[in-house]
Amino acid sequence: MPGLLRDYFVVLPDSVAGHAVAGQLPVPDTTRTAGGAGGTVTVAHPSGRPWVVARPLVRKVSHLRRGDDALVLIGPDQVPEVVLAGLLEGARDRAGLERRLARLPGLHHVIAHTSGETWVRGTASGLRRIYHARHAEAGTIASDRPAVLAHLTGAPLDDGALALRMLDFLPHPLSRRVLWRGVHETGAGYGLALPAAAPGTAAAPGPREYRWWEPPPPELPLAEGARRLGDAVAASVRAHIGGLDRISCELSGGLDSTTLTFAARATAPAELSLLTVAARDRYSEDETWARRAVEAARGGHTDTPALAHHIIPADQAPYFYADLAATAAELNDEPLPVAPGRARAHLLLSRAHATGSRYHLTGYGGDELFLGLPHAYQDLFHGNPLTAWNHLSGLRHQLGWPLLPTLKALLNRSTFPRWLAGAVTTEPQPVTRTPLLSWGVRQSLRPWFTDHANALITEEFKAAAGQAEPIDRWRGRHVDIDAVRMGARHFQAMEDIGMTIGLPVAAPFYDDRVLEATLAVRLADRISPWRYKPLLVEAMRGVVPDALLARTTKDHMSSDEHQGLREHAPDLADLWTDSRLADHGLVDARHLLRLAAEPFSPVLVEHSISSTVAGETWLRTAENAWNPPDRTPTTISPSEAAR
Repeated sequence: MPGLLRDYFVVLPDSVAGHAVAGQLPVPDTTRTAGGAGGTVTVAHPSGRPWVVARPLVRKVSHLRRGDDALVLIGPDQVPEVVLAGLLEGARDRAGLERRLARLPGLHHVIAHTSGETWVRGTASGLRRIYHARHAEAGTIASDRPAVLAHLTGAPLDDGALALRMLDFLPHPLSRRVLWRGVHETGAGYGLALPAAAPGTAAAPGPREYRWWEPPPPELPLAEGARRLGDAVAASVRAHIGGLDRISCELSGGLDSTTLTFAARATAPAELSLLTVAARDRYSEDETWARRAVEAARGGHTDTPALAHHIIPADQAPYFYADLAATAAELNDEPLPVAPGRARAHLLLSRAHATGSRYHLTGYGGDELFLGLPHAYQDLFHGNPLTAWNHLSGLRHQLGWPLLPTLKALLNRSTFPRWLAGAVTTEPQPVTRTPLLSWGVRQSLRPWFTDHANALITEEFKAAAGQAEPIDRWRGRHVDIDAVRMGARHFQAMEDIGMTIGLPVAAPFYDDRVLEATLAVRLADRISPWRYKPLLVEAMRGVVPDALLARTTKDHMSSDEHQGLREHAPDLADLWTDSRLADHGLVDARHLLRLAAEPFSPVLVEHSISSTVAGETWLRTAENAWNPPDRTPTTISPSEAAR
């Protein structure tokens, strides 16, 4: 059984049919997880029927009922009852409760019942998402895992959504297209309201979405914004690992992982294990900077926790596309382009788990938040054109953008729907010297896609464009938030690998409080062509030594990906010999077999194959995910029913 079944929750209606659905939930397979941990937490309706059924592996379920009102939080830590009471009591409606929840650090799903209505939401960053589907007897059911809803409702796979996932990334709102028909994703920053059935009736009104989150205006100067960001990062780290005795961090040597290493150290664990994967590239600087960080963390502090640095030799690190069959251990919510790197991630997390770590921190999300994308200069141009052009000129010279195309892109005022309708093309990928100042990046359809796949993808983009609204009316802000949410989706693969191993994995940068603190800073202060991640650098002054904050470079692993195509060509050939995507009419398997035999083909230099590989491996897992439904009786203890 896939990793998915070891961790999920569902929200059920207060009805006999809802109770029956609870008995049809898939039973987690905890025997394949280190430690064999797992269990079911049931929070009841006042009637005693199941309301929230959670089967968490590493997350904690906190819940409280006060009269007709109730609150359930599912997140990294157990929230004390006194805190839950402070959140719930005095909140007369959903808006009042949301104001209180805005002070809560960490990454939580929220399920609440107030004013006669159940509502569910994830996070604004998109790391915690909500899905819903219509069950024939029970009505609307919500969950954090779409495959559970597909299992309960018998939903078939959707070829249109599957074809979309063969692209490298999906812009808003296409990223919300679920892989099963009849299963729907609630947008990040939106919640799902589930009205109860009227007295004397069996059917409840359909669900509706409501917006609970708005990005803050970018008004804060750098100093104040940095202070808020530093506080938010520290609070999120504490929410994940505070009070734990053994923790681990991925210390790549980059600024993001170095920041979290020192933030983790500040929580004073008894043992802190830092893991660095050495690079094959002799010009790589990451290992050197990682060693400097370890020396700084050890030196001059009598209260330093026991600190161990584990360097994984480069020749032990798998290339990309290694052990592709192992992706069957986790059924992600969707195919993710990071799947070909699973073996590498599994190695690092396995080594972290072997140290006795009880929680592992990563710097995922730092690039999307703090690097700053060029599109933001569109926003700056409206309010401060001279500053915008000054910054953009510096960036233009660094990237080699020609003057006239840059001006043309800066002055372009095309609408988001118009951009989205043309965001995929049969033309070659944009060259590196193409100015990026629009609503996103145009993508090329791959040469191995079939005409059927190309038609599905094009139709999906045009249909979405017909009713699309941007995340924010400002282009740069829209792209920034969309990039964060895209990265959060990708990080889910790391979380699921951690669950397979038995090690919780966290990316504190995806905490909503961190996102808000970043977006609240003035654009001209937050991004700069002359400074590397200036906001993060200033936020970490006094926490991270200045010598480490001075780094302005970043390593890449593109050579490992290209070499992986050669090293694992036989595995890729096996993949395409019996391709499920080809069975769905989406790829030309013969073309892919030829490319497997020619790993250094110019076609693979121009077009990434990682998303197609991810789609193929995901589809094999999804088609074999379910045993016959487990019909397990649902029991509710008197104490749970009374809550």
